[in-house]
Amino acid sequence: AVDVVDLRKEFRRRDRTAGRFARKRMPALNDVTFRIERGECVGIVGPNGSGKSTLVNLLSTLLINDGGEARIFGHDVAREPQVVRQLIGLTGQFASVDDKLSATENLMIFSRLLGLSRADAKRRTHDLLEEFHLTEAASRPLAKFSGGMRRRLDLAASLIAQPPLIFLD
Repeated sequence: AVDVVDLRKEFRRRDRTAGRFARKRMPALNDVTFRIERGECVGIVGPNGSGKSTLVNLLSTLLINDGGEARIFGHDVAREPQVVRQLIGLTGQFASVDDKLSATENLMIFSRLLGLSRADAKRRTHDLLEEFHLTEAASRPLAKFSGGMRRRLDLAASLIAQPPLIFLD
């Protein structure tokens, strides 16, 4: 499902050295290599700043690598980002749902943006609200949701298209 070979990413930041500004290279990932087989569940752990989110962002096509190669179901992340995006779901560190809308409205919007018909969007929204035990709160604005309920809704949104691979950051 996921093949990563010698993946590298560095960021540059301004650094004031000896009275002048210079660009300082900050490696975020250095020659990362691993493989995840279809059906496996893998967690990547490490301290803050160790590159976990950078890795997820590279694999989900939100960043471009500086070296190495990453493939999702055989598709190169850098060369085929459109194909890769159709194969993955992503739940980031911060919720992507709208506080002013209800759970139902949020899932309907995401469903329609993903190209589902109105009828399919309604069905999928109903199924996900049920699966994530959010039916009782479905019509309430998210501003009244607990943190755990918001995370469940965010996860549900990433599963609308039923991707074969999901990244949780």
